[in-house]
Amino acid sequence: MLLLGEKQVLTIDRDTDPGLFLRDEEGNEVLLPNKYKPSEFEIGDSLEVFVYLDHEERPVATTLDPFVKLDEFAYLKCVEVSQIGAFLDWGLEKHLFVPFAEQAVKMKKGEYYLIFCYLDEMTDRLVASSKVDNFLTNSELTVAPFQEVDLIIGNRTHLGWNVIINELHKGLLYNDDVFQVLQTGDRVKGFIKKIRQDGKIDVVLQRPGYRSIEPNTEELLTQLKLHGGFLALTDKSDPELIKRQLNMSKKSFKRALGSLYKQRKVDIVENGIRLKKNPS
Repeated sequence: MLLLGEKQVLTIDRDTDPGLFLRDEEGNEVLLPNKYKPSEFEIGDSLEVFVYLDHEERPVATTLDPFVKLDEFAYLKCVEVSQIGAFLDWGLEKHLFVPFAEQAVKMKKGEYYLIFCYLDEMTDRLVASSKVDNFLTNSELTVAPFQEVDLIIGNRTHLGWNVIINELHKGLLYNDDVFQVLQTGDRVKGFIKKIRQDGKIDVVLQRPGYRSIEPNTEELLTQLKLHGGFLALTDKSDPELIKRQLNMSKKSFKRALGSLYKQRKVDIVENGIRLKKNPS
């Protein structure tokens, strides 16, 4: 059957005035309008297309790659608000509809929103929701402490950033663990820091604990070389100064510094750290 909201490979069945008719293995057909017709083709060729409903609610195919597909999250711009809901730009001719009931906050034209794309079983059409927590669950976790994960940055709170983990679970990235500029919709790598008894998950952007010593050590060594072999930082430096200069916490800095000192690659002087000229 034709799959709405997904990329799929279909066979060119026939060429007509409005475009190419494509079919799946079960004989279901869909139109690929002339504007998306390949410059060269033969009947029987295979094409990868995306299928959705056109303005008249009929299935139509396109070779365009949408910004979001079925059962995915994305950060999209609202381009229209009407009496029935909002419409988002998802890279296709017909905009993606967001019913008022699926808006976490009332959407405004020109603003961006983190959404989830799903198939509305009542209307059998693709719609979006900004109530993204409704599409996440922490009841059956698929992650473990220290595991590397894919994160989507959600909204900011007084504690930090809400995040989406592997597009399955929700988590929290605390302000104290953020050492880079973030904004809603960013996709970054992270690590599971802690899983609480109630299923809540804390994440970090750097490998947690002593597992992070090696990359932090390399970063500190790199910064020393970039600054002529000297950094005006010590284990007594202000945490915010360390964060601004190295994008790491004071605890991570002290561990990395200790590692370099044990390797005899640096000297710790009164006003900073000096890279040894000929480290052993």
